[in-house]
Amino acid sequence: MLRLIRDGPSMVRTSVVFFNTMLGDDSGSTRDVRASNMNVGKSGILSVVATPIGNLGDLSPRAQQVLRDATVIAAEDTRHSRPLLQHFGIATPLTALHEHNERAAVASLIAKLQAGEDVALISDAGTPLISDPGFRLVRAAREAGIDVSPVPGACAAIAALSVAGLPSDRFVFEGFLPAKAAARRARLRELAGETRTLVVYESSHRIAESCVDLRDALGAEREARLLRELTKVHETCLGATLGEIAKRVESDPEQRLGECVLVIAGRGEEADAKLAEGRRAYALLRAELAPAQAAKLAAAITGAPRKALYEP
Repeated sequence: MLRLIRDGPSMVRTSVVFFNTMLGDDSGSTRDVRASNMNVGKSGILSVVATPIGNLGDLSPRAQQVLRDATVIAAEDTRHSRPLLQHFGIATPLTALHEHNERAAVASLIAKLQAGEDVALISDAGTPLISDPGFRLVRAAREAGIDVSPVPGACAAIAALSVAGLPSDRFVFEGFLPAKAAARRARLRELAGETRTLVVYESSHRIAESCVDLRDALGAEREARLLRELTKVHETCLGATLGEIAKRVESDPEQRLGECVLVIAGRGEEADAKLAEGRRAYALLRAELAPAQAAKLAAAITGAPRKALYEP
């Protein structure tokens, strides 16, 4: 501590913020650090800030302070983020950073950071870069030697996994499945053998057809959960198997509303045995029947997913 004091005023300011944090000051303010950085010609800090996925109470005090202290906030949709910032009395200027302008916007944001200004990155909801824009900015900042700091908070994938009641020690985040049916079914065939828990995002207008495709590709008996509107008033956790989920979503329009996360158990030994038996049966039947007929009959005999055996 004495050595830091002898090094000069800028180091003292930095050390005060550090020790305040260690002693329980969770304000997260970067104002003193930023002033120190600008005094010695250092770059600013890019903060990747998680925002609520529904409940406004999930924006941490540290996240609020970082957003206040930033020179500018790069937001996926400024119109969407402005009411959130106004709710917390945060007046920091906004600039757009989304999938259509990210390549062009990165250069100006990196220039601000190199000039010693702090930039905060947010998405519409949840943690930036997780099926949201920001990868190019973070990568460019890293390549330019700029500090990138996470400000953790809400993430729909992790929130869903934490309450689904399925194995969470090993899991795969698949993000959004392909929008087009053929590409989606092809991807699901690739995932059919995955033994780790799967976490999938899906939009409300595709959830019904995606649930049917998941049922057909992974098997109606595969254990799964559909979680909707997490942290919101109409939060729901639905299902025990993919077959039950597909049936409920098809019959109940309310289950096709809101933000959706699917958590699906990995394939177990029993499923492996069924698929292996199904493939053997399909190979034998294929010698006498058309592919579609052979797959349908093999699936009925063995319980293997038909679309894992053959897809026209």
